[in-house]
Amino acid sequence: MRTNRAVPYLFLLPAIAILLLGLGVPLYNSLVLSFYDWSFGQAWADKDYLGFQNFRRLLGDPTVWGAVRTTFVFGFWVVLLEMIIGVGLALLLEKPVKGASFFRTIFVLPLMIAPIVVGLIWRYLLDARNGVINYYLEAIGNAIPFLQNLGFERLPWLGDPTLAMVSIVVSDVWQWTPFIFMIVLAGLQGLPSSILEASHIDGANWFQMTWFVKLPMMRNILLIALLMRIIDVFRALEVIYIMTNGGPGSSTRVLSLLLFQTAFTSQDLGYAATIAVLLSVILIVLSILLMLYNNPLQDKAA
Repeated sequence: MRTNRAVPYLFLLPAIAILLLGLGVPLYNSLVLSFYDWSFGQAWADKDYLGFQNFRRLLGDPTVWGAVRTTFVFGFWVVLLEMIIGVGLALLLEKPVKGASFFRTIFVLPLMIAPIVVGLIWRYLLDARNGVINYYLEAIGNAIPFLQNLGFERLPWLGDPTLAMVSIVVSDVWQWTPFIFMIVLAGLQGLPSSILEASHIDGANWFQMTWFVKLPMMRNILLIALLMRIIDVFRALEVIYIMTNGGPGSSTRVLSLLLFQTAFTSQDLGYAATIAVLLSVILIVLSILLMLYNNPLQDKAA
């Protein structure tokens, strides 16, 4: 009996080994490197041991904590909008309606575009002088003059701190909402029809069936989608780098971009590794909090 219970874990061993090699080894190397001062072109034997100096520097570095704050602001709006829009679109296209296949294909297309290309697309669309968006804003404002007071004019999308944040949020929502859409749509189509039919027979309307039946049954799927997007938000780099490079000033410099700049621009690899450790700790804490939030819900449901 004990042998039979151990069999599933034996099948998991290859996946666990790959996970440890692909995740554990880089994390360990980053942790080791964070105790040293080392840069490109320098022999590893010539590295300088700093102890906890990099961590003390990090704790007192306003640039790092400013990037952390920017990351959380960016992540909050991105995840919130993507979850709302993705779940809403999945609910609208859940049942077979005329043209549903066409709209599903259109919604998924942004997900197939490389992040660097997405950054270039939105950079050109939002260009202050020659961007298509500013062209149509100005055209509408000229056609209806009173709309100019509502912002229908050329705007410095990537040159204003607030508008730059709005721009990178919109670009990320445009690209990654289809990811939420596909996961939620697959979950909705996999719900047991018997429970849905029973709810319909009991007189539940569309809102009641969605809010009290479908979404609670998809809680685990929604939490997995939420966790995956949170992790991706903290890895966001290419689109922000292409669109704003963290500017204007440091208004869009997220933690992953600061890590990139510290490692490859300043070539301070030891301090970059320390930032990577901080980034890993934040992701681990957020993942644990989500799992702890999910477990009480499961216990209550049981």
